[in-house]
Amino acid sequence: MSLNSTPRSSRTHIALFGKTNAGKSSFINAITNQNLAIVSDVKGTTTDPVYKSIEILPIGPCVLIDTAGLDDESTLGNLRKEKTLEVLNKSDIALVLIDSNIGISDYDYFIIDQIKSKKIPYVVIFNKSDLKDLNEDYIKKLEKDLGTKIYKTSAIKSIGINSIKKQISNLLPCDEDKFKIVGDLVNPSDFVVLVTPIDKAAPKGRLILPQQQVIRDILESDAISIVTKEYELRETINNLGKKPKLVITDSQAFLKVDADTPKDILMTSFSILFARFKGDLVELINGAKKIKDLKDKDKVLICEGCTHHRQSDDIGTVKIPRWIRQITGKEIIFEHSSGGGFPDNLKDYSLIVHCGACMLNQKSMLYRIEQAKENNIPIVNYGILIAYVHGILDRALEPFPLAKLIWEEE
Repeated sequence: MSLNSTPRSSRTHIALFGKTNAGKSSFINAITNQNLAIVSDVKGTTTDPVYKSIEILPIGPCVLIDTAGLDDESTLGNLRKEKTLEVLNKSDIALVLIDSNIGISDYDYFIIDQIKSKKIPYVVIFNKSDLKDLNEDYIKKLEKDLGTKIYKTSAIKSIGINSIKKQISNLLPCDEDKFKIVGDLVNPSDFVVLVTPIDKAAPKGRLILPQQQVIRDILESDAISIVTKEYELRETINNLGKKPKLVITDSQAFLKVDADTPKDILMTSFSILFARFKGDLVELINGAKKIKDLKDKDKVLICEGCTHHRQSDDIGTVKIPRWIRQITGKEIIFEHSSGGGFPDNLKDYSLIVHCGACMLNQKSMLYRIEQAKENNIPIVNYGILIAYVHGILDRALEPFPLAKLIWEEE
């Protein structure tokens, strides 16, 4: 992946909901000016959520999620509805498409209620307005009932599409600073040293995604990124001629980097940065506090947001279980999940250890943390756990004074 291509996890996720044959696929083709989605008069053409990464002006890089209709009453349809509703947990903005020929239905009210309950910004759209133009009194009454403006479109004739794009842009977060990975920690012209081990697990020919994203964020903040490997770190710092503001390391090189970074230079990890950027750093730190309370036969879930080829000394299946057993001295039972989400038996676990979430968007990771909280299960991520088991979490949290204060509280 090149540095100028936006990964799915960093794109705005826009989900399209509605009954079967409301024109969702035609709407996607209209809003993107491309024939991306299959259009058919046959009900249920879209069977599972379909994700399409695309750039839409003036919205920018986004992921359009085309969902199955909610009014399929078959057994298979119920499974499709479950998958459709799961999409809400990763949606930044929701579009509810209603067939003007039919009008608003119980299914539409249901999905709007679900969207509101999750506090997702949304747009209600009456499509196929070229076939039936609803009178203004009906629209005004409905707007009052729903508490939101209603838009009229014709996806086939591209009527009203620009108004939808403009409204989506209006709903996007405007405070960009709070979404920075590292930019709020550095000033223009600061040096930031990135320690990126190149081992057998690294993808051939490129840096891993978190490293790419951090470099991009440093450049956008007008700071200077210097990339080195762990065994060249000491020499790199000595040759700079200027003290770096921050050293960021891959978690697996924590001990070496801690030893070779002077104590007057701030140090943290990519994974801890992403714990803050994608999730809730304080909640994940509280999760680390619970590691010492694990007992014999407790179950720990190690969860990864994507599927990947595991190496012989894999971080999730080999190293983390070994470290937890060593630091607790307990016989812990480890189970693993990857990809779609948590398993159904979440209440069986005493701790969740989650990856850095580089392949998940912020909405998805925050939802997972909320699931853990609702089930009273502590959750920690890889980077925080690794710093903890190696006894250097205090130092790794120094760039984040509030988080360090939480960690030091009894």
